[in-house]
Amino acid sequence: MKKSQTMSSSSHPAHPLDPLSPEEIRSAVILVKQSGKISDKVRFIVVTLQEPPKKEVLGFKQGAIWDREASLVLLDNANGATYEAVVSLTRNQLSQWRHVPGVQPSITLDEFFECEEALKKDPGYQAALRKRGVTNFELIMVDPWSAGHYGLPDDGSGMRLTRALTWVRSEPGDNGYSRPIESLTAIVDLNRMSVVRIEDGEVIPLPPESGNYSQKYIKNYRKDVKPIAIVQADGPSFEVEGSEIRWQKWNLRIGFTPREGLVLYQVSYNDAGRIRPVLYRASMCDMVVPYGDPHPNHFRKNAFDCGEFGIGLFANSLALGCDCLGEIRYFDAHMATSRGEVYTIKNAICLHEEDYGILWKHMDWRTNETEVRRNRRLVVSFIATVGNYEYGFYWYFQQDGLIQFEVKLTGIMHTGALRPGERRPYGRLVAPQLYAPNHQHMFNVRLDMMVDGETNSIYESHNESEPPSSENPHGNACRSKATLLRTESEAQQLIDPLAARSWKIVSPSHQNRLGEPTAYRLIPGDNVRCFLHKSSAVMRRAAFMGKHLWVTPYDPAERYATGDYPNQHPGGADLAAYAARDRSIENANLVVWYTMGANHIPRPEDWPVMPVVHIGFMLKPDGFFERNPALDVPPSPSLHGCHGSKS
Repeated sequence: MKKSQTMSSSSHPAHPLDPLSPEEIRSAVILVKQSGKISDKVRFIVVTLQEPPKKEVLGFKQGAIWDREASLVLLDNANGATYEAVVSLTRNQLSQWRHVPGVQPSITLDEFFECEEALKKDPGYQAALRKRGVTNFELIMVDPWSAGHYGLPDDGSGMRLTRALTWVRSEPGDNGYSRPIESLTAIVDLNRMSVVRIEDGEVIPLPPESGNYSQKYIKNYRKDVKPIAIVQADGPSFEVEGSEIRWQKWNLRIGFTPREGLVLYQVSYNDAGRIRPVLYRASMCDMVVPYGDPHPNHFRKNAFDCGEFGIGLFANSLALGCDCLGEIRYFDAHMATSRGEVYTIKNAICLHEEDYGILWKHMDWRTNETEVRRNRRLVVSFIATVGNYEYGFYWYFQQDGLIQFEVKLTGIMHTGALRPGERRPYGRLVAPQLYAPNHQHMFNVRLDMMVDGETNSIYESHNESEPPSSENPHGNACRSKATLLRTESEAQQLIDPLAARSWKIVSPSHQNRLGEPTAYRLIPGDNVRCFLHKSSAVMRRAAFMGKHLWVTPYDPAERYATGDYPNQHPGGADLAAYAARDRSIENANLVVWYTMGANHIPRPEDWPVMPVVHIGFMLKPDGFFERNPALDVPPSPSLHGCHGSKS
């Protein structure tokens, strides 16, 4: 059974953190339009929930009345001005309004399509295409990349710019990324939707091979694949009420924003009737994809997919593919187009359970008795397609109290064309004359921690070997060393897998029965450092990539690792600026920012579509429980599948 639902009531939200309904989005847009503060050329960049103050949410009682608000970011194409507004939906009025000078808000999905259409009609662009033998402009694919900020003349122009790159299909269903039009870039003013200039370089032939992968092009499938059925005859074990999810001992709420996509709120665990908070809010707040080729055709390829575009805007409708298996509950996501019209992504979020192997086991070889429990986990996920790449974002909740975040990367590599016989040291050939530059995918996850309450501290932990001594005569001694991180500067750290480095978030006011503070431990998964030089323009704009761990005291204005408006911004208003104040983080309301990266050196096996790559981290209970909390998981039924097939 696959059910779909919205995440809030259309008229009376049950909880202050329920996402805006379509009716509320329409009301917010109408209120702003009727205010007389904008022209008819305004774009609604963001319309989303204005989250109430944390203390109000934590003190909320069912049935209470609160001021329901929407937050908006607007761009007036007539003069290029950016505005922020807050609308009270309860009082039906505009509550706050301010002009934000000198910034460019994120590029909207509407602008993508409008830019492509404007380019196809531009005589200079058409002439550049004809010079390359391309005459059917309907087969053109345009990807409007952000312009960035490199200290070059265009950066300070004040115009809202995009650098549009081009590919060409051989037919409507063709994979256009197999035929990049090299050395052709169109600089487009998105406010006027007009071409500023065409950068028309050397004509390089189109790569000769197609890169098609869809069903109609693959003729010979494997014949030895038999179906696997995921069946839950009695239905799933979770319960859903609005945006609230209850699964076994876990309780959480979900939301969705245009910039972050899926957001988790108020994650707690029912420990023998005691509701124990772990997280107040968690989201993947920023991601940057820096490319490593300094060639003039490629050095500007650095996508800030959350801050310059908005990962939520690109969420897939999961009704279109087998992205989730089993008994699924889907949630729709409601947002506004840049013209203020409501649009809904059906089945944007997937909720399901999955078997995850053995949870725990022991065989007593003396009595020949075995106890084993299967591990089941709850999965909350969404998938976004940003141009050529797909990103799947997965939150997992396990029966032993573990929380895991995972990003699954797939899709199509960004490509360029090379001359016959040419190679470059900053990437790989993936097909004849088809080049994919080296690049990284750097993510930052913002974790508003709440381990057993609002006040937490954080320790760095690693293993140390002790030298031989009278107390260590055999040289085998090793210990785990924990160091309290007292300030923001002390908490700026890199992973160290050789020393088993991790970070322990503790509750100073709660102790377990062994006299230790209750805690959750952040354990890194696969990760790399960012390979950009610290002086590079992209590192100045995304300084979060320089450290894997940042910790700040909670400030509701500090929401994103690259700042509120990274599009065409030179940097300096981001996470590094927040942490530069070097505030105390001891016994504080902590926000943990974790950076993780995938290093992609392209392979021929990644073409034409890339097998999934997994990266992530875990939040693991460490002294949070008195013993293994999964002892009460019941044994699995003795079905025939547990014993193998019969001969």
